[in-house]
Amino acid sequence: MSKHFKGKLFVFSAPSGSGKTTIVRHLLKQERFNLAFSVSATSRDPRGFEKNGEDYYFIDLKDFKSKIKGDEFLEWEEVYRDNFYGTLKTEITRIWALEKHVIFDIDVVGGLRIKKKYPLETLAVFVKPPSVDELKIRLKKRKTESEEKINMRIAKASVELATAPQFDKIIKNYDLEVAFKEAEDLIGAYLGL
Repeated sequence: MSKHFKGKLFVFSAPSGSGKTTIVRHLLKQERFNLAFSVSATSRDPRGFEKNGEDYYFIDLKDFKSKIKGDEFLEWEEVYRDNFYGTLKTEITRIWALEKHVIFDIDVVGGLRIKKKYPLETLAVFVKPPSVDELKIRLKKRKTESEEKINMRIAKASVELATAPQFDKIIKNYDLEVAFKEAEDLIGAYLGL
């Protein structure tokens, strides 16, 4: 890793269905920002066309718990029972070695933990949905989860929405094009571009 490169961390957090993944994918296409995606680890099974090492590192429950004991995570959380998500410390090292800035698409608890560990390097952005009702509509349109899972995500969303003031910036995703522009402006300003 270059001794002169000081990478920044861009955390995008939100309840499921808020549009954070869409915003992060858009930002990754903006070459001027020199971003690389931090691939999270999860103990859940892949959904749809998800690929190991690209969308997530899919790690079985036993191995995930072993990595927790081995202090291999920058942050981790049991989001639902036996359903873990986390950021491997090696992800940051890997991306900074490429002399790129790290962008995260991560739950609110994990996002705030990263901000706490790297307060000077991190811009934490909360993506706020138009409403909880709109979240439910978006989650149903995905057709990737059962009604029970959707209801669990909606219940969790109200708790997550309460954390928004703890983030550096809030983007209200009422209109995706406007949200893209706001996100680009935030990153550009943070990088001094």
